[in-house]
Amino acid sequence: MSSVNKIEIEKFSNMADEWWDPHGKFKPLHKFNPIRIKYIKENIIRQFKIKNKNKPLSGINILDIGCGGGLLSEPMCRLGANVTGIDASTKNVKISKLHAKKDNLKINYICSSPEKLKISKKFDVILNMEIVEHVEDISFFLKSCSKLLNKNGLMFVATINKTLKSYVFAIVGAEYILRWLPIGTHDWEKFVKPEELKEILSKNNMSLKKLDGMHFNILKDEWSVTNDLSVNYIAKFLKN
Repeated sequence: MSSVNKIEIEKFSNMADEWWDPHGKFKPLHKFNPIRIKYIKENIIRQFKIKNKNKPLSGINILDIGCGGGLLSEPMCRLGANVTGIDASTKNVKISKLHAKKDNLKINYICSSPEKLKISKKFDVILNMEIVEHVEDISFFLKSCSKLLNKNGLMFVATINKTLKSYVFAIVGAEYILRWLPIGTHDWEKFVKPEELKEILSKNNMSLKKLDGMHFNILKDEWSVTNDLSVNYIAKFLKN
């Protein structure tokens, strides 16, 4: 069994050369990145009671699943974490390795899906950011991810809710009207409701600890954390 959706992998592989172009096809992710990094960093510090201000994630082993070109792996590494980034696209992994090498960052990039990852250690933190809506079988995918997490470890899942509003904003608005994303980037049928996410992970010894919405203010041109879960949201789970 595989969690990899080959059509999705091909789609993102074809755009791989643009990962680090802040004005290219991944422009929305570049805009989204600051709030994601801040949210993840603050929650990790709180969970593991870290007091190192210079390298606040020092000693934390992080697995970034669906790492793409390394947009999250690199900031996590700069914050002091030991980062492993995996992606099922060989082209994405190649791009991420080249970019990390250029900036002299030590990140362990591997072409793999979570269920096929050959690695002996488990991780303190797993990042599933904007990935679950692109996998073949979300239940199997999340089950495979949970096996890679240490007890009392954290898993962050950021995705898009399955609502009428998300269809209007994330597909019609973002892809067809504003052209922030290439048409066909998302499939509304693969969007995930928070309660569905909670149900799947609770079966895999994971408890939901925090749930927040992520809202883009088009006038301010910036993202912020909100109580509105109707489109983008991020969930924090704890391994029991």
